[in-house]
Amino acid sequence: MTGTVAVTGGNGRVGQGVLAHLNDEGYWTVNLSRGKRAEEQSDAYLTTDLLDAGDVYGSLAKSDADAVVHLGMLPTPDGTPGYRTYESNVMSSYHVLEATGTLGIDTVVLASSFSAMGGGFEPDGVTVDYLPVDEHHRLTPSNPYGLGKQTLEIAADGFARRVDDRPQTITSLRFPWVVDDTLARETFVENDRTLRGMRNSEHYHTQRNTLFTYVHLSDAVDLVRRSVEATFDGHERIWVSAPDTSAETPTREVIADVFPDAEVRSDFGKDEYSALVDTAKARTLFDWAPEWSWRQLA
Repeated sequence: MTGTVAVTGGNGRVGQGVLAHLNDEGYWTVNLSRGKRAEEQSDAYLTTDLLDAGDVYGSLAKSDADAVVHLGMLPTPDGTPGYRTYESNVMSSYHVLEATGTLGIDTVVLASSFSAMGGGFEPDGVTVDYLPVDEHHRLTPSNPYGLGKQTLEIAADGFARRVDDRPQTITSLRFPWVVDDTLARETFVENDRTLRGMRNSEHYHTQRNTLFTYVHLSDAVDLVRRSVEATFDGHERIWVSAPDTSAETPTREVIADVFPDAEVRSDFGKDEYSALVDTAKARTLFDWAPEWSWRQLA
């Protein structure tokens, strides 16, 4: 498949990776972002306020896109009031879904997050009923960022129920932290990644609350491209993860130590460091499997 893909938030690190990969695969790309252009990957750039419905509609119409990848949301809640964080996730997604439906754009890929589950930026520990986590696991977010991600998924459900004026194919990708080689080396390789070592880190709570997940940019952009090319009818939520955890402690020991009350639904015997997130749905729908592990840098 070739055509035009509009990427919101293409100025960001992940957005630039998506633009570059789509270009390599033969797509014409249009970056829809606020402010000045901050990348050299896209074929065209349209300054767009993603919280303005008219701006979104106008830019998508001008881009003549066949698909939209919506990444243009706040990446963290650290620098904005809660209502701004929630608005960024929810209203920008609503505007994209509404405009694509009206314009007859069939495919939308939304950047959801691990935080939709109720992990990530939650002040309390993540609720884990069973492991590995899959798309049927309950969602328990309470902070504005996680609530916003859950809500954008609910909005996508609603648009998928429409008879007319809707995208045919909507994918919500629940991304963990996306790393490149440099970030992986600095965070994983150059630090003590045993449970004992991580507990001495200021980031332990966040790492625990995201089940020690991550994904490399190369695998993330490959899944985005496969989602752009999907033709299923409706809305699907997809967990995203590397094939392993970010811990140097074996997965069975991590579960016993950190998540002793969770029901274990796998023997985790295939790989000593198997991820705690099940990506089987991505494999079934998109023939995608994560390949990159931080351990290859060690």
